[in-house]
Order: sequence, then C-alpha cells, then structure tokens
Amino acid sequence: MTQTPETVVTDPRDGVSVTNCVTEGTFSLDGQTWDVENNVWVVGNQAECVVIDPAHDPEAVLAAVDGRTVTHVLLTHGHDDHIKAVRDVVEQLDGNPPVLMSHEDLMLWHAVHPEGTEPEPLHDGQELTAGTVTFTVLATPGHSPGSVVFHAPDLGEHGVVFTGDTLFQGGPGATGRSYSDFPTIIDSIDKRLLTLPEDTLVLPGHGDATTIGEEKPHLGEWIARGH
Repeated sequence: MTQTPETVVTDPRDGVSVTNCVTEGTFSLDGQTWDVENNVWVVGNQAECVVIDPAHDPEAVLAAVDGRTVTHVLLTHGHDDHIKAVRDVVEQLDGNPPVLMSHEDLMLWHAVHPEGTEPEPLHDGQELTAGTVTFTVLATPGHSPGSVVFHAPDLGEHGVVFTGDTLFQGGPGATGRSYSDFPTIIDSIDKRLLTLPEDTLVLPGHGDATTIGEEKPHLGEWIARGH
C-alpha cells in the first residue's frame, strides 16, 4: 500500500522541503518481475518543486506535490519501475513540465514507451533550479549506462544527494542484469559520490536514507563481495 507522503527535510530559511512518497509496484527486466517499493522525492518551496522518479502511483505523487508548480520531472535512470507512470503523472500536472533523463538509457525508455515524446537529455554537470533549490547532475553509470544522481549542496543542514539506484544504505545498486556493470558502478560511487562531504544526506530510490560518511568506510567490503 502506498504510504502517506512524509516530509524528511525542512529548511525554514526559505520554506524548502523534501517530501518522500513510498509507492508500490513491480520492476521487470530480462524476463523476470519483482515486487518493489520506490521512493518518490518531491523537492522545493511552497510555490515550486521538482519530482524525482514518480513511480507507480500518480495519485500519490500528485498528493505529495500538493498543488505546487512542478518545474521538472527528473529521472535517475530508465528502469521501468521508475518510468512507467511518468506520462500519467505529467498529464495530470499543470503546465506540462519537462521530463529529463540521460539519453544513455533511451533503450530502456523505448522498451516501456515505444512511441511518443522522449525525455529531454540530462548531462553531467548540468544545473537545474526549482524555487531556491539548485541541483547538479552527476553521471554515475553502472546500475544502468545512464544512471545519474542529483546533488543539492545547499539543501538542508549539510546538503542532499538523490542517488536513485546507484547507492543505497548498505551498498551499490544491483548490477547483475542487462546494461549494468559492477566495476563501473564502483568507480562511479568512489569518484562521484564518496568525494562529497561526509555529512551529505543520501536519499536513494529504494529503502532508507543514509549519509556519505556512513557508507564511505565500506567501499572495500563491497568490492570484496562483488555486489
């Protein structure tokens, strides 16, 4: 069952918040299907926000948006649990906000949405703003070729990074399926994420929050276990 949206970060200086909406559905790839719970993140002030990975349940996403203007719909990668509901969500939002995703994952997008408009491309180092929140796109391939994270260094007390399925509490995202590669995700985590300030809050695509500092000491363990 989809859970009630919960505010997980609040910055009273400018009314910015991060709302988490956990939705339920399935993930399918390589002929297999799994039941999953996804974190949908809605980030912004009282007037404007972005939606990151609006998975499974459009009505729940709209409830978390709560009438604000959505400036962008941002996708961390192209796996179907993260993108199946995107068009249904956008159709119900005012202003037809742009959907953005790395075009390195277009093959995954086309597997779900073979016709119609493609997402606009995301690029490494690109900056996006909603209200007073600025996000920097960091390319982190490995879980998929086009996986990215969204880093908001001025959000909250110590900055926030929305990691999709690249980094979770306890290790990297899965790499045992098509288009994924374990050495590549390890390189991305090591060079793009573990170099961020250790107090940076990590908000992943599934599961609980963590910090860069909590995960950094375990890189060698992940390499040794191979996942």
